[in-house]
Amino acid sequence: MTHRALELLQLQSPSLILDIGCGSGLSGEILSSVSPADGGPHMWVGMDIAASMLAIALQKEVEGDLLLSDIGQAIPFRPGSFDAAISISAIQWLCSAETSDVNPQRRLSRFFNGLYASLRRGGRAVCQFYPKNEAQRTMISKIAIKAGFGAGILEDDPGTKSAKLYLVLTVGGGEVQGDITSVVKNMDDVDVQDTRRASGFSGKKGEKKGSKAWIIHKKEQMERRGKVVKASSKYSGRSRRRVAF
Repeated sequence: MTHRALELLQLQSPSLILDIGCGSGLSGEILSSVSPADGGPHMWVGMDIAASMLAIALQKEVEGDLLLSDIGQAIPFRPGSFDAAISISAIQWLCSAETSDVNPQRRLSRFFNGLYASLRRGGRAVCQFYPKNEAQRTMISKIAIKAGFGAGILEDDPGTKSAKLYLVLTVGGGEVQGDITSVVKNMDDVDVQDTRRASGFSGKKGEKKGSKAWIIHKKEQMERRGKVVKASSKYSGRSRRRVAF
């Protein structure tokens, strides 16, 4: 699956890659071993919530840097730090709510907003994942689009037990200009679903300037650029009462 993700990233030269949910470093070892003829070797940073898995990676003396972190809380890197990102069998766990105070939509939003900010313009991310159902699949892709990505889902071996889903994400400024359908041009035996069209996404908000929706949208844009913004409240966008003396 890591090899497939690399194929979809289409990297032409050694790159700095974020490995999301890196586990024991299996994907990282593949990134480090890519030959110069295939555009490698790549440098990488891995992040995972499981300290035990990172301990195994340290014992193996993998070449990448490792970070213990919950991707549902943030992607704690400077804007534009990475050329690309991969994630193998990880992001579906953001949809799980073990307690009543866990909100999967907010965790996904923090993840995708942080990922978008951490990638350079023209960068790509490929996330292989196993959605529990169609609702999860749709929720993940819609939140990725809301974060600013050009996004679509590629399915290998559709309709079989070995089917694999890949969420292909692009940051504006690349050759594909946000259209992920060209990523899989001329590939056989794949099924492409452009989730922007499926969700009716147009990229135009149309909110009235100064309205609560407009303010929230602007705050989300600033967060994606790595800015620190004040949290929204019930008073955001509310007209202030004027009193004449």
